[in-house]
Amino acid sequence: MTRAAAAGRLGAFCMVLLLAACATPQRTAAPAMPGDVLRTGRLALSVQDQPGQSFSAGFELRGQPAAGELTLLNPIGSTVAVLHWRPGSATLQAQGRPPQQFPSLDAMVQQATGATVPVAALFDWLAGVPTPVPGWEPDLSSLPDGRVRAHRVQPPPEADLRVVLDPS
Repeated sequence: MTRAAAAGRLGAFCMVLLLAACATPQRTAAPAMPGDVLRTGRLALSVQDQPGQSFSAGFELRGQPAAGELTLLNPIGSTVAVLHWRPGSATLQAQGRPPQQFPSLDAMVQQATGATVPVAALFDWLAGVPTPVPGWEPDLSSLPDGRVRAHRVQPPPEADLRVVLDPS
């Protein structure tokens, strides 16, 4: 075997190892409690006057409004952050940072996104229930196409939440 052929094979082998190292392991669903839901898709949050707080991500929403988990994923499917909550407690685990504790889901979401996003109502909105939330205007008209939009007008700054669900 020539040096060029050996170098080519070594290069191909290294590329395979790199690709394997970047692979995201298959996620397994946590044990479900009665009434738990699992929704996946993409979401985008735009906060007016705060461009640094605007983001989009893949997501996995599981559980219920009282206790659940929201996992945010980057475009290649790696976990960026996981938000866990239960009555009286919430934890934010962001990639590369120690876990942060919060007294409530709302406080944690405010810290993570810069906006008060009604995650508890999001469960209803994704189920087609237009649960009212002060300051928010949900638009569920495109839910049959797997899309939900909600616009927050109060309190400032205004925010726009768009969700696209994965096909079932």
